[in-house]
Amino acid sequence: MDERPTPSAAERERAARIVAILRELYPDAKCSLDFSTPLELLVATMLSAQCTDERVNMVTKSLFKKYRSAEDYASANPEELEQDVKQTGFYRNKAKHIREASALISERYGGEVPRTMEELTTLPGVARKTANVVMGNAYGVVEGVVVDTHVGRIARRLGLTASDDPVKVEQDLMALLPQSDWLDLSHMLIMHGRMICQARKPLCAECALAPLCPTARATLGQLDGGSETPAEASRTRRSARGA
Repeated sequence: MDERPTPSAAERERAARIVAILRELYPDAKCSLDFSTPLELLVATMLSAQCTDERVNMVTKSLFKKYRSAEDYASANPEELEQDVKQTGFYRNKAKHIREASALISERYGGEVPRTMEELTTLPGVARKTANVVMGNAYGVVEGVVVDTHVGRIARRLGLTASDDPVKVEQDLMALLPQSDWLDLSHMLIMHGRMICQARKPLCAECALAPLCPTARATLGQLDGGSETPAEASRTRRSARGA
C-alpha cells in the first residue's frame, strides 16, 4: 500500500465536496454489523462475505451467546459450528476459518484479537478489508479504507477510481481524501449504495451527488464543465489507444 497515485488539486476538491454531501445525507452512518467486542466484529465480518449484513446479524444474535471467547470457537465441534453459521452461505469455509483464526488468537495473542494490520492479516480468512473493519470499528485505528462491493461500485460510478481491484480502489481513495475521512467514507458509501446507488438500477434522478457524478450525468444527459475524473481519463486513454 505504499504506492499511491497523486491526484490533482481539482480532484481532491471534488472528492471533498462528495464527502461533505455524504455527511449531510448520512450523519449517523456507522458499521451495520452488530457487535460488542473485537472478536464478535471479526467473526461477523468473516461471515459477511457474500452475505448481507442483515442476515449476518440474525445469525450472530444466537451465535454470540453460544460462543463467548476465541477458545470457544477454536474448540467447537466443526460440524456444529458449520450448522450455526449455515445461513450466511459458504458455511464450511467460514466455519473452518473462524475456528483456525480463533485458535491462533488463543495461542499467539492470549485470546485477544490483534489490532495491527500485519497481525490481523496472518489470521486464516482475514484479508485487508476485514482487518480494516476490525481495526477501525473495534479499535479506532484507521490505516485504510474498507472496500466492499458497495464501496468499489460507487467509487467507480463517481469517478473516484477507474479500477476493479479493491486494493487499487483503496489506494485511490486514500490518495484523494485525508485519513480523517477514511472510516466514515466506507460507512456512508455503503449506505448510499443501499439507499440510492443500487447495483442494478441506480436512482440517479434522486441522487444529491448527481451533479458531481459522471455516471449520473451520462444517465440523465446532464453536462458539467468540471475537471476530468480518473475514470473518465482512463476511458479517454483507452479510446485513444483503440483509435
